[in-house]
Formats: sequence, structure tokens, C-alpha cells
Amino acid sequence: MTTKELEIQIRKKKSFLCIGLDVDLQKIPTHLLTFEDPIFEFNKAIIDATHQLCVAYKPNTAFYEAYGIKGWQSLAKTINYLNEFYPEIYTIADAKRGDIGNTSSMYAKAFFEDLGFDSVTVAPYMGKDSVEPFLAFPNKHTILLALTSNEGAFDFQTKKFDENELYKQVLETSKTWKNSENLMYVVGATKADYFKEIRKIVPNAFLLVPGVGAQGGKLKDVCEFGLNSQIGLLINSSRQIIYASSGKDFAEKAQKQAVKLQLTMEKIMS
Repeated sequence: MTTKELEIQIRKKKSFLCIGLDVDLQKIPTHLLTFEDPIFEFNKAIIDATHQLCVAYKPNTAFYEAYGIKGWQSLAKTINYLNEFYPEIYTIADAKRGDIGNTSSMYAKAFFEDLGFDSVTVAPYMGKDSVEPFLAFPNKHTILLALTSNEGAFDFQTKKFDENELYKQVLETSKTWKNSENLMYVVGATKADYFKEIRKIVPNAFLLVPGVGAQGGKLKDVCEFGLNSQIGLLINSSRQIIYASSGKDFAEKAQKQAVKLQLTMEKIMS
């Protein structure tokens, strides 16, 4: 999916909501545990209830890897379901990969070709030759970790080197890489006051923004400096939506939470 196609969906749905499918078997409704594949059944119900309200879904692969081969099968079934029944939805593999070139090529093939995701999150620490293999895939996006929402982000990402914070150096350097037009960036919602500086460096890029809701990020604060002419934001919410209820009404309650965010986004866009 191209960024133009993504923008069309955002304007059509009046939403730039991304829903994180981070499935924990200890948190999902217990009645689902009787199914052969409770993870997929949970995801399917959430997707069917919320697909009209969001433009993207983001499974965090750790929540699938934790269950071994069955978890990977659940992930594959989830992405296949999305691609078959809701092909207009943008899909993000939140895998945070990044390794030497030939290894990154294999990671990219796994997520882009085998699983069929539109994008994958990648760590920039190993530099150019660890990221460019992901960027080589046409109409696929590499979402680079730039400024994350966790407490430990201050350990390195905001430290100054040669009078420039590290996250700024990551942004500036990444623009010089081959096929950098295929880059998006992760910027945490809990760092809303940084968005003005980030937009000076990457004014036209899409930003994936985790941390709204359960982690304390405020949508209004992010949008004040993060929006651009394309909208340019994918606001991720996971726990606040998918775990709105632990009962049999979980999908209905998830839908209600998604509606609240979508209506707020519609007001912001108007």
C-alpha cells in the first residue's frame, strides 16, 4: 500500500487510528479459550467490530512468538484474514528487527513476502546496511524507531552528541539512505513536546505514534505539532481498546472505545 492510498483511507474514514493486536491469553475472555485457536478468534472478533473505525492494525510479534509455532500460525491467520476481507487496511508488523544486511533481507522477506504485511518496525542502531534491505521492497514501508514512548528512551535517544540529540541524528541520517521515501518513523505519544522539532526534519513522513491511552499520551497534544498536510499520523491504541472488557461483550466494548477515538480524530480533521 502506498502512502497516498493510506491517506485516502484516512480521509474516507475520518480516522487515523491504528489498533494494536497484542494478544495475551491471560487477558482475553475465558470463553475463547475453548476454541482451537483462541488468539485468532479474539483478533477476528476485534477486527470485525472495529475495521470501519481504523485504518491500520499492528500486531506486536512478541505476543505471538511467546506461544511458539501456534502463535506464528495465529499471526499468519490474522494477517491473511485482513488481507482477504479488509485489503484496504494498512498492516504493521511490530517486530523491531534490524541486523546485518543478509539477515535483514531474510527478515524483510518473512514479513513482506511470506506473511504479507505492508510494513515492519525496524531498529536503527546497526545503521544503513541493516535498514536498506527492508527499504528495497516497493510499496512496503520500514517504520524506524526514532523516539520511543518508554522511560528508557531518555537513556540514549535524547542524549546530545555533537550538539544534536541522537534521535535527530537518526532522522537526519535516515533521509540519506537508498529508498528513504519508504520510511516512516515511530515517535511515542508521551513525547508530544518533541513533535515540533521532529516535523522540522521529516515534515512529510508518516509517524506511527504508540502510547496514547494506557501509557498516558494525549491525542490532542500529539496532533498539535504532529499533523501535516497528509495527516501524517497513525495513532496506535492497544490495551485501551482490545481489553475494554473481559466478558462476552469484549468486541462490542472494543468498538465503543474505538468510536471515541475516531470521533475525536474526526473533529481534529474537520
